[in-house]
Amino acid sequence: MKEKNSPEKTRVLLVDDHGVVRAGLKLILEGEGDMEVVGEASDGFEAVEMARTLAPDVVLMDITLPTLSGLEAARQILKQNPLVGVLFLTMHQSQEYLFSALKVGGSGYIPKSAADTEVIAAVRAVKAKRTYLHPDVAHMLVTDHLQRLKSTETEDPYDTLTSREKEILHLIVAGFTNRQVAERLNLSINTVHNHQASFMEKLGLHSRMELLRYAIRKGLVSQEN
Repeated sequence: MKEKNSPEKTRVLLVDDHGVVRAGLKLILEGEGDMEVVGEASDGFEAVEMARTLAPDVVLMDITLPTLSGLEAARQILKQNPLVGVLFLTMHQSQEYLFSALKVGGSGYIPKSAADTEVIAAVRAVKAKRTYLHPDVAHMLVTDHLQRLKSTETEDPYDTLTSREKEILHLIVAGFTNRQVAERLNLSINTVHNHQASFMEKLGLHSRMELLRYAIRKGLVSQEN
């Protein structure tokens, strides 16, 4: 007869306050030849104690638990045994929970909507000391990151200038006086002054010297000029 606690199997502790969830997970995991459920806990305190006495390889745990949250339970479990892998299986798909899970030392994060095969893959990854993020969670992170990048991108003030303002700016940095610009573009000198004042304000510049330095940095004119 094969020993229940065969060392070649991944020892899993299930932690969830719903018995039907634990029963389903046990059925899924023990259907695999390389896994066995060594214990089941229904709350955070029980999880900490069972993790201490059973020494599982992986703790598959919900975040929302009675008496002691999954996050705090994970922190205590990892404090007493840093080698155990904690995999969170939860209904919460938010960055706040994800980052909190990783902060306490969690090795994986997977939603309860995941397929059986994904749960199995996650357990194996955590047992192998790899971090596992479900594709939906990874997508959420990437999408949020891209949105943050987009929201923090500052518009180049140069792009806010009108075509006429850009035209006048280029002539001024090329060495033309306002009067010469007015004659060249067939504008009144007052109109040129107004356009200049407008683009100087948009660019946050206060003198022709600052404008010249800006133009050099921007590549609108070479230093040799």
